Amino acid sequence: MQTIPLGAVPSQSLSVKLAQQNCGIHVHQKSTGLYLDLYVGSELVMAGVLCRDRVYLVRQAYLGFSGDLVFVDTQGEEDPEYTALGTRWLLQYLGESA
Repeated sequence: MQTIPLGAVPSQSLSVKLAQQNCGIHVHQKSTGLYLDLYVGSELVMAGVLCRDRVYLVRQAYLGFSGDLVFVDTQGEEDPEYTALGTRWLLQYLGESA
């Protein structure tokens, strides 16, 4: 399991290498929740996925992403909000063997 570094800002993008995949991740807060977009290379894998506590985000291997992503609330079981990303809510990468 690998923690992906996020800051407590309402909209952010980062590049990270996950299991030999060059990934782009965009996280943005809306009034209805926190949402995530995922790119592998220049290919969009998924867009506008609602982030929930301990719910896998990708779930389908046919999307072209090896492994999965999940937010974990370290202080309870609430869905993530941008205000405590990187401290209370961690974005975790789980490889295929996890």
